[in-house]
Amino acid sequence: MNILIIQKDVDIKKYLKKGLKEAGYSVEDSSDWEDAYYHAVSGNYELIILDSIIEDKTGIELCEKIRKENSESGIIFISSEDKIEKKVEALDAGADDYVTKPFSFIELLGRIRAIIRRTAKISAAGNNIITIKDLSIDFLTREVKRGDKLIELTYKEFSLLEYLVRNKNLVLSRTMIKEKIWSINFTSNTNIVDVYMTHLRSKIDREYKEKLIYTVRGVGYILKG
Repeated sequence: MNILIIQKDVDIKKYLKKGLKEAGYSVEDSSDWEDAYYHAVSGNYELIILDSIIEDKTGIELCEKIRKENSESGIIFISSEDKIEKKVEALDAGADDYVTKPFSFIELLGRIRAIIRRTAKISAAGNNIITIKDLSIDFLTREVKRGDKLIELTYKEFSLLEYLVRNKNLVLSRTMIKEKIWSINFTSNTNIVDVYMTHLRSKIDREYKEKLIYTVRGVGYILKG
């Protein structure tokens, strides 16, 4: 499950990111208003954790903007504001839950699981399969096809493709990919991302006129679809 953390408090953000990763979630974060909005409306996250203040703007306003474009992702507010009126305002803006600081991480995990179960029921059962143009990926059977051709991928190649697909049309830096696929402590000066991306592209794109995976020079990679 993919979670986006949008928190102004750096310590809380680090604490949440570490704990959620240890709990098995894929986690990304942002504290920039425009960047947070751009990622939140992409629909690539099952859950968004919002602060009540982001860059001196209200999280309520951001929540309302997100909900106009994205009705599927769950939204939890984590805030130091504990007034009932503020909680009601957040829920009316489209949030699914509101947690006040300080909070129990175990309780937060329970609330996250409850929201994800709820949003999963709303999603169609066919969400195990994602199709981008003529590429189809079955995340249950780990079967990948381009048109009618079955493509054999290694475990890491499939994980890399899944990360690209679930973040389609978003530029993923080499650092982000290393943290996600090979863990955050992987040696920073390795070219493992480029090596594996070359293997993956040779299987996904080489035989086809229309390419799906592109290099963003000096940054990383993007899957367009």
